[in-house]
Amino acid sequence: MNLTANFTLEELTRSDMALRHGWDNTPSELEIRNLRRLAALLQQVKTQVGGKPVVVSSAFRSAAVNASVGSKETSQHRTGCAADFRVLGMTPREVVDACIKGGLPFDQIILEFDAWTHISVPNVAGVAPRGSKLVIDKQGTRPF
Repeated sequence: MNLTANFTLEELTRSDMALRHGWDNTPSELEIRNLRRLAALLQQVKTQVGGKPVVVSSAFRSAAVNASVGSKETSQHRTGCAADFRVLGMTPREVVDACIKGGLPFDQIILEFDAWTHISVPNVAGVAPRGSKLVIDKQGTRPF
């Protein structure tokens, strides 16, 4: 099912971990609504980076999938409000810079280990995004 012109429900719920272990990674109706908002933000990312391919490695995570990757139950991935991704032909730092420069309405953007970008929408539709900008690496978490 297409959520936007370039992002599908299948790609935002795909999980190798779920497939490997036979876990259900099916979002609820509320989580699908959140994924639609997230896909709309990812569509803006794609526009901001000049149409380059945006490759999502993780978006919605069921409780089992989320626990298996060592993430907290409060992760925005659990509600379908966050995605980890790379943009082909750009470093994650360049992606974060482009999203900030473009004024994208993210709740949170995180440069994670200089390996990927995490981006999210607010947990509740209609709430203004926080615009939080962070770096997470071996030295800890700090402002971007």
